[in-house]
Amino acid sequence: MTTAVQTVDRHVANIATANDVFRRIGFNTTLTQGVHSLPDVCGLLNEVSRFNTFTEDNDPYGEHDFGSLNWHGEKIFWKIDYYNPTLSGWCDPLSKGCRRIMTVMLASEY
Repeated sequence: MTTAVQTVDRHVANIATANDVFRRIGFNTTLTQGVHSLPDVCGLLNEVSRFNTFTEDNDPYGEHDFGSLNWHGEKIFWKIDYYNPTLSGWCDPLSKGCRRIMTVMLASEY
């Protein structure tokens, strides 16, 4: 018998897996002006794609939709958001029509 907790855990694990795949592919990424001013932006994006240091502090819901790292002396945040196909509103992250967009920013720009 599947419990509600097991169903929620499986749902969250599926979102985390989809976010990990999305982040490794690297499409639909927005960089802020501050990130564009950093050295080796390509290297930074590679670090974001390989990020796997998820903790209770930076990933309290277990969805792997946020991360933080240091790059050339700057604290960097990245965040994945979920949009409907027209980008006009939120979408269930497991929906076939979900469009993920990742924003990479300086923590100071948050």
